[in-house]
Amino acid sequence: MIEEIIEDLKAAVEECDSLDEKMDILNDLREAIYEFSPVIDNPVDRVLWVPVEKVRANDYNPNQVADNEMRLLYKSIKEDGFTQPVVCVYDEEADEYEIIDGFHRYRVLKEYEDIYDRSDGLLPITLIDKSINERRASTIRHNRARGKHSITGKSEVVFEMLDDGWSDERICQELGMEKEELIRIKHTTGFSKLFEDTEYNYAWKDTRQLEIEKESDRDDLP
Repeated sequence: MIEEIIEDLKAAVEECDSLDEKMDILNDLREAIYEFSPVIDNPVDRVLWVPVEKVRANDYNPNQVADNEMRLLYKSIKEDGFTQPVVCVYDEEADEYEIIDGFHRYRVLKEYEDIYDRSDGLLPITLIDKSINERRASTIRHNRARGKHSITGKSEVVFEMLDDGWSDERICQELGMEKEELIRIKHTTGFSKLFEDTEYNYAWKDTRQLEIEKESDRDDLP
């Protein structure tokens, strides 16, 4: 039974007139396998190949890689191929994929002609579905898990999360941070200037957080 299915798939792919048609069939197949998989909620079970031109960087990644590390990453991909997909979120309105993690693998494909040619300009990706703050948190978690993240960049992301109304507790929980680290970031980014004139404590909230709470309270009124 399986052998017949495989032969039918091979025939369907071989009949395609273009690379785009072949990849459409193979990506559809990967999507179907992902739906049938008993291992749920694991994006790595669905690796798709998409044109790198349809992939874009995010504007909040605090991870930076030195030139020698970029060259090593290039050599790794040249020798071993892509061993990890790039994590993305799909922007349906723009029909583009925004990077959550893997920006430098994306750069290697775009900037090194031999890698681009070998992959026919296609980048391996996995997809997650997250809100903007959740995407920021996911990017930092990926970076911190590898032991690489820019302190300045992370501070900017935390500032944006606070400004979007996330609580201190949620930020610490999502980013794996201690309260003391968040407090230091609040000071270094100038958040202390946004606080109400109250005695310093762990529950300090910036003006935007307070505005969001007030809006929520008004919505709850009958």
